[in-house]
Amino acid sequence: MNTLKIAIQKSGRLNEDSLKLLKDCGISIDNGIDQLRVQARNFPLEIFFLRNSDIPQYVNDGVVDCAIVGENLLVENQLKLPVIEALGFSKCRLSIAIPKTSNVNTLQDLEGKKIATSYPNTVKKFFKKNAISIDIHEISGSVEIAPNIGLSDAIVDIVSSGNTLYKNNLKEFSVILQSQAVFISSPLLNSEADKILQKLKFRIQSVLKARESKYILMNVPNGKIEEVSRILPVLKSPTVMPLAQPGWSSVHSVINENKFWDVIDQLKGAGAEGILVLEIEKMIL
Repeated sequence: MNTLKIAIQKSGRLNEDSLKLLKDCGISIDNGIDQLRVQARNFPLEIFFLRNSDIPQYVNDGVVDCAIVGENLLVENQLKLPVIEALGFSKCRLSIAIPKTSNVNTLQDLEGKKIATSYPNTVKKFFKKNAISIDIHEISGSVEIAPNIGLSDAIVDIVSSGNTLYKNNLKEFSVILQSQAVFISSPLLNSEADKILQKLKFRIQSVLKARESKYILMNVPNGKIEEVSRILPVLKSPTVMPLAQPGWSSVHSVINENKFWDVIDQLKGAGAEGILVLEIEKMIL
């Protein structure tokens, strides 16, 4: 039986989020300790747990058919692989950080400075674009320590919360790149694998749509239903069901989470009462 080969990070936050996404897609995976290759029980999917930095090249070479990987790695590896879906998790940024006592105030102040990073290609491209000459020191891991031991004047590294920078007496100076997890495919994907990929893509899109949406129920006076319906950013039209109390109806709809509180305020202003908000597990369009 044909299977789709997918690579995910073997450890770390991206690993956890990737496995949760597959689980939410209804895919059962039994991955024991130190297993690097696992077959899903109920979907034609084979999961490879690989080192994060190796994944883009494995996808490009067709060793695996697809992967969940940080967008920043695609940029660093300079590979134009097909991005099937931006996944919205593991968001971070590639930033320049400098010592808290540094006298650097502008990008131009970094001219001729030593910069430590694990992302030399991205850094070279950024500073070349800004016509600034720098001295790059490529480091694998623990980049934050470089300024403290005199190895560099600044660093460029992945930043999420900024806590690691703070603990190492560094401050974020400028963002080079915004990144998130993306679902990518190999340019060497065959037709059979692509059929399975499209099924997985459909499941992922359904899960992602549900994550960014809320299901709401509210009681609305019948005379206000039309006004409330105009407020709701629904897929087609809200569901309206009469209540036992004369003159009132229950109105059901879906709201995008990003617009949630603004819409709720408008609904209350239009006369909606008893508003109930529920999570959505899957959303099939």
